[in-house]
Amino acid sequence: MFSCAATPPPDWEPVFALEGRQMIWAGTTPVDISEAEAGVVDLGADSGPAMRDLVARTRPGPFWPRTHELGCHLGIRENGRLVAMAGERLRPPGWTEISAVCTAPEARGRGHSALLIRALAARIIGRGERPFLHVAETNTGAIALYERLGFRTRTQVTFRGFRTP
Repeated sequence: MFSCAATPPPDWEPVFALEGRQMIWAGTTPVDISEAEAGVVDLGADSGPAMRDLVARTRPGPFWPRTHELGCHLGIRENGRLVAMAGERLRPPGWTEISAVCTAPEARGRGHSALLIRALAARIIGRGERPFLHVAETNTGAIALYERLGFRTRTQVTFRGFRTP
C-alpha cells in the first residue's frame, strides 16, 4: 500500500513500512542509444530464473515469480551471467513505472543502471507515455542517479506491506 490512509483489516499482519518517494520523468527525450552496442538485451520468460537470482542478491524491492510478465525487462550480461536489469511494472494510463533496477555488487560503478534506465525511458517515451519510478528514501545513491537522468520528486510516499490471511 502506497501512502494509503485506509486501515487494513485486523487480520492483515504488518510486514514492513518504508519511507520513499515517487519520481517522474521531467527531462527531455533520452539520448538515443544503440542498445545492442551497449550490451543491453531483452529479458524474456526464459530469463526468469536469472532475474530472480539477481533480485535475491540485490533486493531492489518487490519482485515475484511472474513480475517480469508485467512489461519489458532489459538486462546486461557479463560472461553469460545477468549482472544488471531494469523493467516495467505499473502502467496507469499515460504512464509506465520503471522498476526492479538492480546491479550485482561485483558489477557496480560501470553505468549499467543508468544505461538500462535510459533505454527503458526511451522506449516508454517512444510509446507516448511518461516514465516514473519509486525509490526508498534511504537509497540516496539511486535518488542522485535518477535526478541526473532527468527524474524529479513528485511526492513522498510510505510503502507498507502486509501479509494477508
